[in-house]
Amino acid sequence: MLWIKSLHIVFVASWFAGLFYLPRIFVNLAQVEPASQAERDRLLLMARKLARFMTILAVPALGLGLWLWLYYGIGKGPGNGWMHAKLLLVLLLLGYHHACQRLLKGFERGQNRRSHVWFRWFNEVPVLMMLVIVVLVVLKPF
Repeated sequence: MLWIKSLHIVFVASWFAGLFYLPRIFVNLAQVEPASQAERDRLLLMARKLARFMTILAVPALGLGLWLWLYYGIGKGPGNGWMHAKLLLVLLLLGYHHACQRLLKGFERGQNRRSHVWFRWFNEVPVLMMLVIVVLVVLKPF
């Protein structure tokens, strides 16, 4: 079980790296001057590659987490309300991941309507979710 837990942590941390950095690329894309096509193309290439990579990393992170929950019973039974809260946050993270994919498609089509300031705030969402998830998993408050 410790191997599964270790791999789960590694893949979750790797997935979060993408969730942290892709919106930062969006900040930069939102600031690109219209005449800077080469810069825009370079940032879009980086964003596409990162989006693909973080999606690949999310699959084992989620699979290993499900394995720990369903096979080993981590978070099952009475007194494990923290797991329900964590699972809700994981679902919200999947929604955030999907939103990142949709925002990238908008940038690719040249249809971004949001400012770099909006993306700076958007970039903070996974940080807050990670903080809450770690507190839930470590402290198991309910």
